[in-house]
Amino acid sequence: MIIRMTRSALAVAVMIAAPALAEDQIRQERVKFAPGATSATVKATIKGDRTIDYVLGAAAGQTMSVSLRSSNPSNYFNVMAPGSQGEAIFIGSTSGNEFAGPLAAAGDYTVRVYLMRSAARRNESASYTITFRIASGPAGTAPASDARVKGTPYHATGTVPCSIGPDPKRSAQCGFGVIRGARGNADVHLAPPGYDVADPGATLRVLKFTGSTVTATDPNLRLKAQKEGDEWSIGIDDREYYVIPEAVIFGG
Repeated sequence: MIIRMTRSALAVAVMIAAPALAEDQIRQERVKFAPGATSATVKATIKGDRTIDYVLGAAAGQTMSVSLRSSNPSNYFNVMAPGSQGEAIFIGSTSGNEFAGPLAAAGDYTVRVYLMRSAARRNESASYTITFRIASGPAGTAPASDARVKGTPYHATGTVPCSIGPDPKRSAQCGFGVIRGARGNADVHLAPPGYDVADPGATLRVLKFTGSTVTATDPNLRLKAQKEGDEWSIGIDDREYYVIPEAVIFGG
């Protein structure tokens, strides 16, 4: 079942999902990428009510993805935008331990790793591996006539046929947003069925189209792409299936 949340309900969820923290319970670490790298992985342990804030600098228009693997199922992360006073743009305890999305503003983003209150009260610990990726948008610049959708980084939004699960019938509809670069280059952001790319709870899949090549921003995914007429058929890990019309990539 998919639960859609209003913005007011989301604000309440932020307060419920995040642990009550004192300043001395939070350790801050800045994530540094090796020269030329677009990802960084950190292995660490937390215990009880201790929390770690990972800080990453990014530019507007880039795409950030975060994935967490933990020994404790009560271990999550939230993502906060520059200038946040604690409100989150992504809440792990309600959306899972995978995040990907376009960045609307430049500045320092915070990824807060924590244990849920019940686990913290029991003084549980978690050993985790967290991977951060920041990718630039598509190569080149879209024509000036290709206007963006107001209030978003996208040149177009809508839905495409999709299927999530082992049956590739593509009988559902997934929300998409596309950021175009030079002709034939585009980043397509895909939301799960029932969501659109603007929903705060949507975990986005990001596909990069570069000429005749399709890749995912997460290199650990097994991606199969085949062009049939004017449509791309995309399969990911034999569990996600999408149909991307060329009109999404090139515009109308």
